[in-house]
Amino acid sequence: MAARKKSSSKKAAKKKTATKKKVTAAKKKAAKKTTRKQATGKKVARNSTPSKKTGKKVSKKTSQKAAANAGPEGFKPYQPRKGEEYMNEAQREHFRQILLSWKRDLMEEVDRTVHHMQDEAANFPDPSDRATQESEFSLELRARDRERKLIKKIDESLVAIDEDDYGFCESCGVDIGIRRLEARPTATLCIDCKTLDEIREKQLIG
Repeated sequence: MAARKKSSSKKAAKKKTATKKKVTAAKKKAAKKTTRKQATGKKVARNSTPSKKTGKKVSKKTSQKAAANAGPEGFKPYQPRKGEEYMNEAQREHFRQILLSWKRDLMEEVDRTVHHMQDEAANFPDPSDRATQESEFSLELRARDRERKLIKKIDESLVAIDEDDYGFCESCGVDIGIRRLEARPTATLCIDCKTLDEIREKQLIG
């Protein structure tokens, strides 16, 4: 009887030891998984940093392009009266002031760029610094080139106002619309003709 009790107690002790080992092993596995997840998270966070930097560069280029193509700001929208004739003297004067103000802002930006490039121009000894400066100047010059073309369109629109041809679609002859012209004062096509023109361009490119 004593021998049986001893053997049963030994078996119970072995079972407890085995159970403890299993629990310890399970804890170790769980700890390893947590460590791996944390390490993966850190890698992802590190890898995400360049994408953020790239995003900033893209946003800078996009903002410069948008600034060159953006319409004028800070004007009071025209409120036409009921039964008012389209492109009467008051409306033409409204758009003349918008175009002149827009042209003035663009010219000031061009002058600012010229002075900035003259002040910042330097012969850096480090090739990477020179490359960075050339890249920045190139972006600014592209934006100014778009603005130069835009100023030409503004001048053409001012001539059209003087000749009473402003505000009518060059393709179909219908009214372009006051709100569309306020958003894009140099527009020469109505929204329908512009949409068809863009579709044709996509088909030619495709």
